[in-house]
Amino acid sequence: SHDLGLWLKYFPLLPSQSLYLPLTRTASRRSSRAMAATRVIASASNIATSSLLSKGPLLRPHSLSLCFSTTNRLVSKKRLFSCRALYKPEVLTKEEGLPETLDYRIFFLDNSGKKVSPWHDIPLHLGDGAFNFIVEIPKESSAKMEVATDEPFTPIKQDTKKGKLRYYPYNINWNYGLLPQTWEDPSFANSEVDGAFGDNDPVDVVEIGESRGKMGQILKVKPLGALAMIDEGELDWKIVAISLDDPKASLVNDVEDVEKHFPGTLTAIRDWFRDYKIPDGKPANKFGLGNKAADKDYALKVITETNEAWAKLVKRSIPAGELSLV
Repeated sequence: SHDLGLWLKYFPLLPSQSLYLPLTRTASRRSSRAMAATRVIASASNIATSSLLSKGPLLRPHSLSLCFSTTNRLVSKKRLFSCRALYKPEVLTKEEGLPETLDYRIFFLDNSGKKVSPWHDIPLHLGDGAFNFIVEIPKESSAKMEVATDEPFTPIKQDTKKGKLRYYPYNINWNYGLLPQTWEDPSFANSEVDGAFGDNDPVDVVEIGESRGKMGQILKVKPLGALAMIDEGELDWKIVAISLDDPKASLVNDVEDVEKHFPGTLTAIRDWFRDYKIPDGKPANKFGLGNKAADKDYALKVITETNEAWAKLVKRSIPAGELSLV
């Protein structure tokens, strides 16, 4: 096709890398219905790192694409993706209902105004060790916001219990949210963390930068470590990360750097998540891996494994139960 020709013209061939791109509507009509994507071989210097950190990224066929070039020459109105911004997918947010009500939702829209899922359609990988992070709960706030994994298009909403809106007993001190296209499989027992099963949610991120995010904001972050929280017997990973826009981002690349440049932060994160349920009369949460933060390499391993689990989920290789795959 003409679009494929453009890609091959501007991207050198390299057999070791591959990328799956959505077909245009025109191309789709020319192809078999069974075909979901066109395989394009592209240079590793121009494409994002993979979901396996060595292969092509795991994306749904209609997923909002990562951008692989800073040039505008490859932009096509027929495509679902754009290459005008390397790190930020072209996504808008739309609020429905009033904040702090049961009906309040934050939906995500593509650049044509169609609803998309922040969980399934925002790409995870950005290349060079960077990932998309979606802010659910801005730092210094207490409303317990979360992606509604059981609702179509998985909007952000405020969590409830027995019909009442939920709040943390005190403000959270960091930006908190999720890594898209990840999933903690509740059927998988992690032998490295006391045999705990996944909590059936996307992987959580604690972003330690100085700026306060906004609900629904997409930040580019790099992982620094991981805490293996065990909440009522379920494994609930907390990836410690920092926004690449933070002034100290270049100074921190692993857990040792966090201790040096953000002294006491890892302990504060662990203590906060250990104790936040105690005021409600529940026991303290526990942590695996010796009660310590694992290093960056381990965090990347967690991200890879949960991205693979998500891919199986959306391919329906694993029962979805009440989870929305739309």
